[in-house]
Formats: sequence, structure tokens, C-alpha cells
Amino acid sequence: MRTVLITRLDNDGDVLLAGPAIRAVAATDRVVLLVAPSGEQAARLLPGIYDLLVWPCPWTGFRPPAVDRRSVETLIEVLSLAHLGAAFVLTSYHQSSLPMALILRMAGIQNVAAASEDYPGALLDLRHRAPADHEVVRQLSLVRAAGYELPPGDDGGLAVRRTRPAEQPERPYVVVHPGASVPARAAGPQWLADVVDALVAAGHEVVVTGSPAERDLTKVVAGSNGIDLGGQTGYGRLAEVLRAASCVVVGNTGPAHLAAAVRTPVVSLFAPVVPAGQWAPWQVPSILLGDQQAECRGSRARECPIPGHPCLSGIAADEVVVAVGKLIEEVAG
Repeated sequence: MRTVLITRLDNDGDVLLAGPAIRAVAATDRVVLLVAPSGEQAARLLPGIYDLLVWPCPWTGFRPPAVDRRSVETLIEVLSLAHLGAAFVLTSYHQSSLPMALILRMAGIQNVAAASEDYPGALLDLRHRAPADHEVVRQLSLVRAAGYELPPGDDGGLAVRRTRPAEQPERPYVVVHPGASVPARAAGPQWLADVVDALVAAGHEVVVTGSPAERDLTKVVAGSNGIDLGGQTGYGRLAEVLRAASCVVVGNTGPAHLAAAVRTPVVSLFAPVVPAGQWAPWQVPSILLGDQQAECRGSRARECPIPGHPCLSGIAADEVVVAVGKLIEEVAG
């Protein structure tokens, strides 16, 4: 058994989507995972990790740190001492794998593999052309090109380890998660508050979740009818809250993929700034709402460029209620 480095330097949701590829490698070799601080919470829940490294990467994320020579040199030193037999650089379709590949080469690592549209020179041993498909498929295609496969019985879905006791709800509930790492992918607070009211009027108990920085948002969205858990759920507890839910209503953001990892149905409020075919909830019952032909489609915009955010604000609250009901009925089967 050799030790293999896998890098996925992005947010929690991206790290979750790399899970199946990581498990495929871990079925044969020890996996050391390198992530950015923005992906650490998810990385600590992934099965199949032998060791975890966290590094503030200056070329990914929405607020990357400045390039720090000492930080880069420290990473190179750490990697050079890790006795790594190979490395995989996992990236999204719009990211370059070559900056990381250069660092790996400087650390003396051989057998470096990555997807790259750009000419890699001497930086890669395996230059992969990933298919235009879901992010999970893209990452799996890279490790499969190097000979790794998911072990028997692994369905290739997302997965997280349990780190705390299961939530035991007094009655079934639906989670509404209003926040998103990119504003263009989030519905408006008042519209979401109307969704909460409509779900409660239809007989559902509703729990509203969010990070400590989103407490003001969750308070508005929960209103007087929802249960506000804003700032009360670290990633481990959030996983269990989502696992115990009947359904989750969420935009294209990390908790959508966390819900998929605990196999809870998702009503996906999906803004088309990135393709749904690459980022929709993976291998879990889901219904995608939102105008996928809106003018912002494919723009990768962080702030909505269309006044009124019509791709999401045009969804009727009753549509969400109907979608939630369909998914709960489908799972109950």
C-alpha cells in the first residue's frame, strides 16, 4: 500500500463532490487529502482519509489570500517529507490544475495526474481530458484513468462519516437552508420567508439552518413560523439535522451536497449561473426549480446581473410546497 496525495482546493461542497473519487483511491492506497480552509469542515467528515492537510491556497476560492512565498515553501517541505507515491489534482472544469502540479513537482513527487486543457509541459505524468459531465463523474474519471475503481458495493454516491449521535426529531420536519457562498445562487430572504410560511400552512414543520454569519438571514427567513437554528449547527451537527429531515430546500451551495451525502431528498433552487448538469444534487431524489434559460445562464456571476433575480424569484412558493410533497411521497413510496 502506497500513500497517495489528493488535492481539492475549494469550498466544502466541492470537497464533498470529490468523495467518490477519494474512496476509489482509498480502496487500494492510503489517501492524504490537501484542502483549503474553506473545505476543511467537509474534509473532516469524508470516509477514506488517512491524513488531512490544510493550506491557504492563493488561486482558488472567493477571497483568496495573497501569495506568500514562505507559505508555499512550507507546503513544499511538508509534501517532500510525506513519502508520497503519487498525486491527483482535482479541479472544477474552469480551474487550472497546473499551479498545484508545479508545487508537487518542486516537492519531488512523481506520478502527478490532473485534468488539463492547457499544455502541461513536464508538470504532469497523466494529462487527463475530463468529460463534460457532473463534477462527481469528472473527478472519478481522472482516478479511473490511473486504474482506480470504486470497491464492490460502493454505489458512487456522496457520503460522510457520523461524528455525533443521530438527531431524533419529535415530528417530521423540512429544512430550509437560505444561504449560499455566492449571492447569485441564493434566493431573496423575503421570498424564502414566504416559502417557509407556505410549507407551514401545508402542515410541515420547518427548520431553518445557517452559519453563525447568517443569523440575521435565518431569523428573517424563519419568521414566526419556522424554527431558527441559525449559527447553532457546526458541519457535523448540520449533517445530522439534514439526515433526519424529510426533505431539504436549498440553493446550489455546500449544504445541498451535504444533504445528498446523507441521502435526504433535495428541492434544489438552482440559479443557472453554472450548469445544473455539473452541480445538481448527486444520486439523491431531487427536484430542480429555477429558470435554467435565464439570461445569466453560464455566466458564473457571483452577484446576480439581472434585476430582481428572476430565475429564482419567479418560482411560486406553492411550487416549492408541491415539490417537497412529491419528494416525501416518493421516498415513502
